[in-house]
Amino acid sequence: MTLVMDYCIRKARDRDGESVIGIFNLYVRDGLAAFPEREVGHDFFVKLKIMSRGYPFHVVERSGRIVGFGLMSPFRYQSAFNRSAFVTYFIEPAHTCRGLGGRLLGLFETEAAAMGVDNLMASVSSSNQGSLAFHQKNGFVECGRMVRVGRKFGLDFDLVYLQKCLNP
Repeated sequence: MTLVMDYCIRKARDRDGESVIGIFNLYVRDGLAAFPEREVGHDFFVKLKIMSRGYPFHVVERSGRIVGFGLMSPFRYQSAFNRSAFVTYFIEPAHTCRGLGGRLLGLFETEAAAMGVDNLMASVSSSNQGSLAFHQKNGFVECGRMVRVGRKFGLDFDLVYLQKCLNP
């Protein structure tokens, strides 16, 4: 368990599903950070757990209430890519810009190193300027872009791939 100001970062548990889905659905409804066009149900939490199996999956709590979550997942499922992993994080808008994303990322970097992962990857909508700026501020560089592959709320967007080499 890691304390961040008056926040606590801990491993996700089964009972966290409703809160995690609630946070994710904020971004489904109100922006291009989450790609589904309709709110997701509890089965999506099960998919997140399967996707992150063998990798860290954490929640951020404040006063016993979950206000964010993050997870790592395989970059690809072939063993040749075991040195690389995707990172994903969502924090309630009222709790952003408080260093929580950076603390989650720092925790993932430590855990990645212990797992033999030395490349962290992220995929971000080109319309999500906040996430792009966050990743670039934290050492990620754009390593690929798929042009106009997404559309949500009638808006086209690129999918931007970002990479951070932990052992350059």
